[in-house]
Amino acid sequence: MNKLLFKQVDNIGLVLFRVVFGLLIAVEAIGGIFTGWVSRTLVDTPFTFNFIGFGFLQYLRGDLLYYYFLIMGIFGIFVMLGYKYRFSMIVYAIMWTCVYLMQKSSYNNHYYLMMLLCWIMAFLPANGWFSLDAKINPKIKSPYMPRWVILVLILQVWIVYTFASLAKFYPDWLNGSMPALLMEGKSDYWLVGGLLQKSWVHWTIAYTGIFFDLLIVPLMLWRRTRLLGFIISIFFHLFNSFIFHIGIFPYMSIAFALFFFSAETLQKRFLPKKKLYTGNEVFIPKYKKLFISVFGIYFMFQLGLPLRHWFFKDDVLWTEEGHRLSWRMMLRSKSGSLVVWVKDKNTGKKEHYNYGKLLGYKQKAAVATKPDLMWQLAQKIKAIEAKKGNDVAVYLESKVSVNDGPYHLFIDPNIDIASEEWHPFKHSEWILSSPEDYSAKPTEK
Repeated sequence: MNKLLFKQVDNIGLVLFRVVFGLLIAVEAIGGIFTGWVSRTLVDTPFTFNFIGFGFLQYLRGDLLYYYFLIMGIFGIFVMLGYKYRFSMIVYAIMWTCVYLMQKSSYNNHYYLMMLLCWIMAFLPANGWFSLDAKINPKIKSPYMPRWVILVLILQVWIVYTFASLAKFYPDWLNGSMPALLMEGKSDYWLVGGLLQKSWVHWTIAYTGIFFDLLIVPLMLWRRTRLLGFIISIFFHLFNSFIFHIGIFPYMSIAFALFFFSAETLQKRFLPKKKLYTGNEVFIPKYKKLFISVFGIYFMFQLGLPLRHWFFKDDVLWTEEGHRLSWRMMLRSKSGSLVVWVKDKNTGKKEHYNYGKLLGYKQKAAVATKPDLMWQLAQKIKAIEAKKGNDVAVYLESKVSVNDGPYHLFIDPNIDIASEEWHPFKHSEWILSSPEDYSAKPTEK
């Protein structure tokens, strides 16, 4: 175990990844301003659907968020340059974590992965070479690092890909209908729009997605298949970038290859002046027990969170309970309708509530299909009415369609959602049971 974890190895892969990662997180932050993501998601909406329990982050709202993201971008550049690396990475990690927890209507798995990597990178010796820190203070300059650094990063990548693959083993993905739905909105794409509507393309996407996610890490680990895996990875992620427009995630995923190629290969291609470390020392640090405890607990959570939906009642595709933090990427398409009623508890008067005035465009679409957002909306409405001196019950009439199937009643319309408590690890009984074959397509007449 000591040799596996604490043998010293060349650090060129980590150093190069720091440069790429720093550039990408800087682009993510600054790009969020110029693409309008910050304004649409965080500034122009009256409130955001923060992760439950993090409502205090609403105080970060407003035009100051533009400066907030700009500052994040600057710290991302500092990470890339290796300047005040540890401080810069920790600050970015804190700031991005706040952004991530502040809103759920634009939930994306790469935002979650970015948060995890920021915190992991904050504790890695990624500025030991090819950094301003090492140039300013030669005492920290080092050509090596403990092997556990690479093992931790590879294990994190393996968890992401493996659970993404396993989640695709359900009927609508295996029969190609879900990839077909994903491609429907791409028919106007230049050159490839028509091609993407072909049945054989949908089947190819379905099974390429499964086997790529399942096998890419083993392919990259084995020297004989590493180059093949890398070529496949480039094509796969560039395809995703072009078709799905998912930000920095494809390029960050390509950069993961730096953890797998040999130090000799990376030196030859990128840092020919770096002297390779060839020692075989094993340095057992004083923090050994702490290290094993911290990362042991961390990876227990990483393995447990994607499995938690099996302990909830009903299907995660229907209830959404256990969906987030589980690497369930582009697995289903959901649409819904939502009508909100409020009933004055004193007078008994029940009337329709125009909740649309509280939400932005994307929030309206998200709240119609996700029960935790519905619960938060009900709490928001109750609080707004309480300020007016009204004690109200909030009832929801919601219908949901999964994977272009028929619409079914989703929420019990007779339960006052505003009076219900939220239990993150317990099924909410006001979510109606999934109908049989709820994602089946309506029979054409």
